Amino acid sequence: MTIEQLRIFVAVATTLNMTRGAQALGLTQSAASAAIAALEARYATRLFDRVGRRVELTKAGQLFLDEAQAVLLRATIAEQVFDDLAGLARGTLHIHASQTIANYWLPPFMHRSRQLHPGIVLALTIGNTAQVTRAVIDGRADFGFIEGEIDEPNLSLRTVARDELMLVVGPQHAWAGLDKIEPAQLTETAWVMREKGSGTRSAFEAALPGLGVDVAKLDVALELPSNESVRAAVEAGAGATVTSHLVVDLGLRAKTLHHVALTLPQRPFYLLQHSDRYRSHAHGAFLRLVDSAAKP
Repeated sequence: MTIEQLRIFVAVATTLNMTRGAQALGLTQSAASAAIAALEARYATRLFDRVGRRVELTKAGQLFLDEAQAVLLRATIAEQVFDDLAGLARGTLHIHASQTIANYWLPPFMHRSRQLHPGIVLALTIGNTAQVTRAVIDGRADFGFIEGEIDEPNLSLRTVARDELMLVVGPQHAWAGLDKIEPAQLTETAWVMREKGSGTRSAFEAALPGLGVDVAKLDVALELPSNESVRAAVEAGAGATVTSHLVVDLGLRAKTLHHVALTLPQRPFYLLQHSDRYRSHAHGAFLRLVDSAAKP
């Protein structure tokens, strides 16, 4: 049994898809299948059931997953210890971040880190708030950046920046000629929203009761998996949305989007860390960079 086989098994087990698991590791589907087959043959134990094009963990696979993740975590910590012996000359940071942060807020910090510490590799994975939280809990992320609040006793959470939410519509929308609307009007239009679990959607929905609006009365016409797809749908006239000013800035300048004033609270960008995980020199250096440049 090798570390590489364990990585492939965990990637497939967490995605329940041979192709996506392989892609996550930069492998071909055939290479991942061969590694899983070799592992099953070596121990004469079936780890997955193949159901059509899907794979499902067997009972043995479910038990093995916890142990494999624990072994990989210990291997990662061992690698970090060796990297620390070389100071900041080399190492890898696994950063997970929600979409708005990863696509718009985080890149300048990553660029600056690369300039200061070229030997440190920054591996960025994008997911929604729920997915980033899970990665930090499981030890797949050294730390995460999220937009929504969470309640996990083993994780520490602190604010590193604040973001402005904006209500925007396309140029042909009925509100495109308005400077502002009243909260009661929010139920009078179709909405384009991110998927459930995203920080942007959670922040908007959390603000609605304070505006006297029932979330259930919103007409959600489209649920889309990325900020860019939401923006494009709104520009095309699919409805209104509330999203970060970082996402819509270019659209507002190009006049493909129109901002409608509505009192919305600012939302924090949070740094998420596991209280019990090892923190390398590279980890500390990157967070000091964020702390010195970010303006909460």
